[in-house]
Amino acid sequence: MATVLPLWFEITSLVVLTVILVGDLLLVIKRPHVPSFREATLWVVFYVALALIFAGLMFVIGDVHHGSEFLAGWLTEYSLSIDNLFVFVVIMARFAVPRKIQQEVLMVGIIIALVLRLIFILLGAALIENFSWVFYIFGAFLLYTAFNQAFGNHEDDGKESGLITMIRRRVAIAPDYDGIKIRTRIDGKRLFTPVLIVFVAIGTTDLIFALDSIPAIFGITQSPFIVFTANVFALMGLRQLYFLLGGLLERLEYLKYGIAFILFFIGVKLVFHALHTNELPFINGGQHIDWVPEIDTWTSLIVIVASMVVATVASLIKARVDAQKRGTTLGDEVPHFTED
Repeated sequence: MATVLPLWFEITSLVVLTVILVGDLLLVIKRPHVPSFREATLWVVFYVALALIFAGLMFVIGDVHHGSEFLAGWLTEYSLSIDNLFVFVVIMARFAVPRKIQQEVLMVGIIIALVLRLIFILLGAALIENFSWVFYIFGAFLLYTAFNQAFGNHEDDGKESGLITMIRRRVAIAPDYDGIKIRTRIDGKRLFTPVLIVFVAIGTTDLIFALDSIPAIFGITQSPFIVFTANVFALMGLRQLYFLLGGLLERLEYLKYGIAFILFFIGVKLVFHALHTNELPFINGGQHIDWVPEIDTWTSLIVIVASMVVATVASLIKARVDAQKRGTTLGDEVPHFTED
């Protein structure tokens, strides 16, 4: 039986995470720049180390059950957050966002993502608390998402949504950016800048990814605290990871299959859990199906890590071979964002 995490630990953790996020936001606002490869690397390492330290505290203050759930949940959300970066790259390119304001844009996107995920976490926790059959829905949704991730047509991922098209028709948009400002003045007339369109695009993207990621992590743990902190740690450092990976992102060709397999695995796990705790009268007469296996957290952790490692290594090998066929090296082809 798992112990309950102390309330003081949960409150302290949320306060510290809030302070770190606010500090990160202020740093971006006060020092807007394009981070160098070294700077981005150090920040990513810092946030990953922070997550591992937090996991260690979960093992010590909580128990193995809490620590393993956080690790599996964090890695799941981190994997899905990397998938966000592919779409962010498309958005930045499509709307020609200047490199010097991309940090601020990404930070706003991360804040939007956190708010949306908090809302979905609270809704998901309430549903799970009152309706055990919701695991069937979560599981089926993840299985569908996994199939679409692996075999769906993603050519239109960068296409403007109907909401953005409507905004363009009804709102006067300036032709150029004015830093991170949402509104600017041209010839005495107040206009919205393209930043508004970018924020809407990122916000709608975050909403879609929240629909995927929250059911996925609820397949790992039903603790709202672990779900939320895993999301926070996964999103922290995402901005720096965007600059660190740079042009390498588009060459991680098999990463989508690794993410699809993770979603498929968790979807199956959720369906198994739903069957194991079944209360629907038209399935086994409303009785639990005890012979259905329960997949433990450590198995989930191994599958998640293995999926991402295999997908990443296979992608890098293919990218390297493709570069050699073109008479270059992968290092020559992948541009890194450096300070001007």
